[in-house]
Amino acid sequence: MKVNRDLVVNDCIKKFPKTIGVFTKFSIDSCCGGAVPIEAAAKRDGADLDALLAALNKAASE
Repeated sequence: MKVNRDLVVNDCIKKFPKTIGVFTKFSIDSCCGGAVPIEAAAKRDGADLDALLAALNKAASE
């Protein structure tokens, strides 16, 4: 499964635990703000969505 913009942050972390570091690096609130899709979290927290998704998919495949 590939990480995509519609996957909820908390679900991504549950399925791919190594992605927690990526969310931290991109300053995505994955604790209290993790119940939203990755796209919404990136917009909310000012992260580049394409770079975030690339980094998440890299971490998820490791």
